[in-house]
Amino acid sequence: MPERDPSVTTTHSASREDRVRGFPALARALLLSMRPKQWSKNVLLFLALVFARSLADPHAVARSALAFVDFCLLASATYLVNDLVDVEQDRLHPTKRKRPIASGQLPRKIAAGSAAVLLAVALGIAIALGAAYSASAVLYLLMTFSYSLWLKHMVIIDVLAVSAGFVLRAAAGAIVISVPISPWLYVCTLLGALFLAIGKRRHELLLLQTSAVNHRRILEEYSLPLLDQMISVVTSAAVIAYSLYTFSAENLPRNGAMMLTIPFLVYGIFRYLYLVHVRGDGGAPEDLLLADRHLLATVLGWGVTCMLILYLVH
Repeated sequence: MPERDPSVTTTHSASREDRVRGFPALARALLLSMRPKQWSKNVLLFLALVFARSLADPHAVARSALAFVDFCLLASATYLVNDLVDVEQDRLHPTKRKRPIASGQLPRKIAAGSAAVLLAVALGIAIALGAAYSASAVLYLLMTFSYSLWLKHMVIIDVLAVSAGFVLRAAAGAIVISVPISPWLYVCTLLGALFLAIGKRRHELLLLQTSAVNHRRILEEYSLPLLDQMISVVTSAAVIAYSLYTFSAENLPRNGAMMLTIPFLVYGIFRYLYLVHVRGDGGAPEDLLLADRHLLATVLGWGVTCMLILYLVH
């Protein structure tokens, strides 16, 4: 029998060891590409549960929690697809070029396969939650994929499409527990999302300056004065809409106690504008919420006050 070449065995062993050592890094790169910080947006699915006063219903809580998990999987799949589509543009961005796919830490084939698995699992959960909810989940997917491929290249339509994704989250939260939700809440969600989306566009335009078009061609259609004017319009509309909601929505206490939450909204908007205009933040609202203690305290204060009014005031 011919003797086995020890160098071949050593090479194969080293290759296996490299793969074993590389797996944690690959898993971490995949998790980062799934953007778990962005899952905070899916908290909107619990709005219907809270404002319908269904927190004491275990069945409704369980369905809302499952819907939250489902949208996290759906969102992560779309983030992977978006990063695959935008890989070349992301490499021109001072921050996005560090993303795992753009930097080469996560191979494209693994990213594409992972997106397919996430979609399959998410759609299976959606089907289990019922036809109406499944329709909302599919509509969300169509919207996000359309945004990644076409809508983000259309001026004004791009920020409206981003905002529509937030509204669909709020709608899915109501659908999954079979409760009606006030149209005012949809309007307020849309305006709040527009406020954040326009602020993000402003930050990108300011950060990238002359190279903005190379990263995102649609930025050529925007200017800082235009975006500032859009923010002013949306801000005013959001404050008025939310104020009207607090004393006109049928599902709220008739004594007008919900109006006590208006100062939280006003301060939160002003604080965010301060961070955008003075400190130059706004590129990642989900990071800003966690990084700025004043903003985080405002959101928590608003949430606690809403809960007290809804569940203790009659």
